Amino acid sequence: MVRGSRKSVRTTEAPSANLRVCEHPGCAEAGEFRAPRSRENLSQYRWFCLEHVREYNSKWDFYAGMSEEEIERQIRADQTWRRPTWKMSGQTRAKMAADPLELLLDPYDILADAGARARQRRPQAQPNDLPVAEQQALSILDLTWPQTRQGVKARYKELAKRYHPDATGGDREAEERIKQINQAYSTLKQSPRFAE
Repeated sequence: MVRGSRKSVRTTEAPSANLRVCEHPGCAEAGEFRAPRSRENLSQYRWFCLEHVREYNSKWDFYAGMSEEEIERQIRADQTWRRPTWKMSGQTRAKMAADPLELLLDPYDILADAGARARQRRPQAQPNDLPVAEQQALSILDLTWPQTRQGVKARYKELAKRYHPDATGGDREAEERIKQINQAYSTLKQSPRFAE
């Protein structure tokens, strides 16, 4: 038995009847790769061999012959997958600003607790000169601006007693709440705005 290397021979025969032939003029290769016929008919294809589909794709320009306005309209339509959209009414925008969770359909009230907690933690309106950290700290302590150091200290003591682990029996939520309260009090105690 003689072993030899097999050489692959490329034949120039036409592909079998069940295969497509490359649509490039003068090419007899199998047309295995598709390319869109035109911008208007993206679901209808031309079939090419690998070499000619690469050539076709390098010359393809979807936006050829379109004005800037037409290109802009095309891009905007593609952003919503060509589905119709409507402007939100002023009422819907107001609801979203107030509480985005209210717009969600929640027939089993899964998000009800999350919405209540989000509303509880939402900082109240504060003057623009107050830093965000201090606004959040006041919100956690359920206080409003203006506030004195004695007022902050009295509120901290009240909340610390209420959420202390001995008073709550080791409840995890109360444990998290007391951590937030301690951090908020520490932030406000260091602020020069809460002078005595």
